[in-house]
Amino acid sequence: MPSMMGLIEEREVAARQRVELLGNELDRLVAEPEEAEAARDRLVMRIFHRLVEEHGADVSYGMVRYYVAGRKPEILVESGKAPLEAFVPQTHQPGHEAEVDFGDVTIRLAGELVTCYLFSFRLSYSGTAVHRVFASCGQEAFFEGHVHALRTLGGVPRSKVRYDNLKAAVARVLGLSRARVEADRWIAFKSHYGIESSATPAPASPTC
Repeated sequence: MPSMMGLIEEREVAARQRVELLGNELDRLVAEPEEAEAARDRLVMRIFHRLVEEHGADVSYGMVRYYVAGRKPEILVESGKAPLEAFVPQTHQPGHEAEVDFGDVTIRLAGELVTCYLFSFRLSYSGTAVHRVFASCGQEAFFEGHVHALRTLGGVPRSKVRYDNLKAAVARVLGLSRARVEADRWIAFKSHYGIESSATPAPASPTC
């Protein structure tokens, strides 16, 4: 599968620019008293709906979530509601990096609460994300989520794709060193698609 270049990078830059053009309105909504105290997920959902309904904004929930995650702490500092803390901002290039997560979600199906698993593939530069829900968090679902995301995005990131310690990708974690041994099928899969993986620090036991 081709690397993300040309049209894909242009799309990601355009997505980022759409959010940045709404920056003043986003900042105003984040800073509103009734919004500032809200938990992040509720805040993002309310702001997303207001942008779409009140402004006809062409943005995704993932883009708004990515923006709010970075700006809310800054706005709190600027308003004197939080102490100034030193931090090193992350920088990413269009089409170069992505992050993958695969965790459980609860949905209501036929009137009953059911635990399913949400695969998320998010581009680091723009926050553009592709999601898919599965009945299990097994290796087949993990692979299918990748295929769906790469087809939707049109290619594979040029550089790293970061992963948590997912069972589908890791055969085992070695002792106190927490070194990973990747599953054979995962090694073959990422080699076929040209994915360069990078793992985040391993927890005590693999998550789904």
